[in-house]
Amino acid sequence: MIARIGLPLAAGTLFGAGLALGGMTDPARVRSFLDLFGDWDPTLAFVMGGAVLVMAAAWRIQKRLRHPLLATAFALPERSDVSLPLVAGATIFGAGWGIAGLCPGPGLASLAIAPAKGVWFVGALLLGMALHKLVFRD
Repeated sequence: MIARIGLPLAAGTLFGAGLALGGMTDPARVRSFLDLFGDWDPTLAFVMGGAVLVMAAAWRIQKRLRHPLLATAFALPERSDVSLPLVAGATIFGAGWGIAGLCPGPGLASLAIAPAKGVWFVGALLLGMALHKLVFRD
């Protein structure tokens, strides 16, 4: 029970702390990264670069494992094609990220740092997820 709840909670807490430490819970910093011809801030590129390095190592390790430590099988994507819903979702995600300056991870982390601002983003995020569920019935 502790492993099934405690380890994911610890991983999520570490992820949120890393986002906060990297300044990714500050929408102005994220929007500054997107402002290539103004006051450009490269911080997001370094945070993403670090994430890519960690994930590259994780993929190499995963290929050598028979199963994850806390499950019987890996939950990997079964599809690799590029579909219209995938492109539309990525476009909406990117537009929302650019407008709000937050994506889901930093948005949730912002609940601990600036709850008054974070609650609006997380509320809109949950509403969007519920609307998707109603419209597309996945």
